[in-house]
Amino acid sequence: MQTRITLSITGIAFALWAVPVLAHHAFSAEFDIDKPLTLVGTLARWEMINPHSWFHVDVEGPDGEVVRWQFEGGTPNTLIRNGVTINSVPIGTVLTIHGYQAKDGTTKAVGRDFVLSDGSRLFLGGSAANVGANGQ
Repeated sequence: MQTRITLSITGIAFALWAVPVLAHHAFSAEFDIDKPLTLVGTLARWEMINPHSWFHVDVEGPDGEVVRWQFEGGTPNTLIRNGVTINSVPIGTVLTIHGYQAKDGTTKAVGRDFVLSDGSRLFLGGSAANVGANGQ
């Protein structure tokens, strides 16, 4: 009887663990290696959530219109290990962002890194972390 309960609990645990793994995507599933971008904008919002953090950045276009871009970053733990914290990048910080645009052409991208006004570079550790640098 105890063996049956142990096996049932183990089976349920494995099933629950597998669900997030199936939902995770690779870089190429959503982002386009042939659409590298470099944008300058102001950090408006930051969501430190799993499995990816999201940075919402207001970017002024050539026509003067401000457009909000969403940049995917790594997990909160990865960002903190890379030195990316609310103290190092507070809301209102002007950033240069290197990344890759979404395949659907929307204002969504995966961020590779941020460059702050003092020239320091903060790596975002997301799905773009293993993609070759785009000349930046």
